[in-house]
Amino acid sequence: MASVPEGKSKDLPIRPKEKSGKAKASAPEPPIEAPDTEFINYRLQLYDRLKAEFDEEISKKPREPITITISHSDNKEQLVLNGNSWETTPASLLKQVPKDVSEGVIISKVDEEQLWDLGRPLEKSCILRYLNFHDPEGQRVFWHSSAHILGEAAENKYGCYLCNGPPTEDGFYYDMSIANGAGVVQKTDYENLQKRAAAVIKEKQRFERLVMSKEHLLEMFRYNKYKVHFISEKIPDGESSTVYRCGPLIDLCLGPHVPHTGAVKFLEVTKNSSSYFLGDAANDSLQRIYGISFPDKKLLAEYKKFVEEAAKRDHRKIGADQELMFFDDVSPGSCFFQPNGTIIYNALQKLLRQQYWKRGYQEVMTPNMFNTKLWKTSGHFQHYKENMFTFDVEKEEFALKPMNCPGHCILFGHRERSYRELPWRVADFGILHRNEASGALSGLTRVRRFVQDDTHIFCTQDQITQEIEGLFDFLQFIYGLFGFAFKLKLSTRPEKYLGDIATWNVAEQKLTDALDSFTAASGTKWELNPGDGAFYGPKIDITISDALRRDFQCATIQLDFQLPQKFELEYMTAEGSNKAKVDGDTEAKPEPQDKGGVKGPSPGCARPVMIHRAIYGSFERFFAILTEHFAGKWPFWLSPRQVLIIPVMPTVNDYVEEVQKIFRAKKMLADIDISGNTMKKKILMGQMKQYNFIFVVGEQEKTSRSVNIRNRDDPATQAKGEMVTLEEALTKLNALRKERRLVNAI
Repeated sequence: MASVPEGKSKDLPIRPKEKSGKAKASAPEPPIEAPDTEFINYRLQLYDRLKAEFDEEISKKPREPITITISHSDNKEQLVLNGNSWETTPASLLKQVPKDVSEGVIISKVDEEQLWDLGRPLEKSCILRYLNFHDPEGQRVFWHSSAHILGEAAENKYGCYLCNGPPTEDGFYYDMSIANGAGVVQKTDYENLQKRAAAVIKEKQRFERLVMSKEHLLEMFRYNKYKVHFISEKIPDGESSTVYRCGPLIDLCLGPHVPHTGAVKFLEVTKNSSSYFLGDAANDSLQRIYGISFPDKKLLAEYKKFVEEAAKRDHRKIGADQELMFFDDVSPGSCFFQPNGTIIYNALQKLLRQQYWKRGYQEVMTPNMFNTKLWKTSGHFQHYKENMFTFDVEKEEFALKPMNCPGHCILFGHRERSYRELPWRVADFGILHRNEASGALSGLTRVRRFVQDDTHIFCTQDQITQEIEGLFDFLQFIYGLFGFAFKLKLSTRPEKYLGDIATWNVAEQKLTDALDSFTAASGTKWELNPGDGAFYGPKIDITISDALRRDFQCATIQLDFQLPQKFELEYMTAEGSNKAKVDGDTEAKPEPQDKGGVKGPSPGCARPVMIHRAIYGSFERFFAILTEHFAGKWPFWLSPRQVLIIPVMPTVNDYVEEVQKIFRAKKMLADIDISGNTMKKKILMGQMKQYNFIFVVGEQEKTSRSVNIRNRDDPATQAKGEMVTLEEALTKLNALRKERRLVNAI
């Protein structure tokens, strides 16, 4: 095996300590134009030797007849083709499939399980599906390949050591170390990087896959301590992994990829930032370059238009313009909600409280900090400690709560419970804290201090399905008010999980039954997301789409059989209750032991099932989503600026003030402008501040006890509004608020 950088291979790359004393200001570092790329030649020589050996090995594989069934996205008649194992590739079959299937294909999928390079020989009979850029999986492959193109351009320009280059939800990025951490990417580098990437694309470099042993991988990447770490930690001894080559770039990668770099027609660098290796501030500081790419110019133009619109809707910009909220360095990741923002926040909370009352929830309050013994009992400390704020109190370790569920278990277990109390639906608007890395903080979408619309339902196993169905109805009602469509995804048992498989199977089947029932009633389809459940139970993830067709996961429904076991929660069953009445036995009995030494419930009792549920998710993140969804044009019931009253002349200022008092008495948010500005300027300022309605009043309105209403969303009323009596205006606006209508019309 080749030599490895000094130190154990599992040691993480650590950034050097900063020198003491005040740092001197320095000019931005110039781009590095003369990189040392000797490692590229070394890498290619080893690759060529191993690739020849690999190709020779593949050539000796037995060629046997296989059948390939082409899968269609619709219900067309299946096409069955013949081929030979280790010879026929998905690409070689494209001429035999219909044009609507083959057009724009960039990757294939075998047996609905494994993504497969178009140029990689098939190994056995299979079902084959072709994917293009418009398929989510195809898009990720496209952007992953684009990251390799960017990586090649960066290596060529900087002579950098590449770290990690994954696709993201809106493009891709590559992390790299430039000049051993001393180099910094400048915005002026973007054009040069794009030119180098364009040259790579023009060459139509083939993506080649090569399987390599762990020893050979360590030899190939011995110059790169980041790759050495990944190889040492993620690949077991004696096993192998893959690299992909395009041109001079050879990268540790599982793939798959597009056939060649020419499939990527347009690539642009969008931004850059610094990052830490593995996201840990104790490790090396790296440079991260983000990019976006598309297979045609039209998609690129649409993307640029989308970015422009998204920038206008950015909740941080609207939050500042409308005086909703802001952040300050005195408390990073913790939002200051101003009066206008607090009005919206409280309206969202009021909506839930009204629904909780109707749907049988009970609201509780629990402490903000707990002894870490609680989190050790729940298992969160073992899995989540690095994301918790911990501190000592009288020589005991405490932590600010990052979630409410363990506290609700304490509430349930505080006294004896009967089956008659179930389901017990408990809601909590407690403040939560999570120790997010400073580099990960992003407006209201990633914060350290937040509130969740957190509820937990304690129920029997027989009640699970009806409770889940009730939650689906709750989701439909809430999301319907905001105009959100939503998608459902069932995430099943992950690789690392708590509890036994039998319990997991029961939980997953209960959720499946509820989803099937909802589908039958509503026509809403759901997807399976294998292996992505929480460590304590399966879950249903709910994704909403906003006005820009962006998807956000806010709501979640999770089944939990583990926490009730860990906290030894129990309730008296109907059978146990009847037996106690007959026997009149109140003497304590020893608790039986379940299999594996896990303590079981007391005689006549059973463990409840716990359902974790959130609809908004966090109020802060949902606030951000709504701000951008509505572009700051709030529905009347949410709006902090509902009505602005403007006088035509100063002589009616007394009537303006009277109208304001009348509407505020009905708890309407009515402001007035009796400043010295012209009426035209007052109206313009009111429109810019997105008041839902502007009342313009003069002598005629004062005499007739009426107002002239201009509707923010109705251009026909902007020149001259509609004359409405005060009583009628109050009645209509009150109805608009009470019904929580989306359309701003009376």
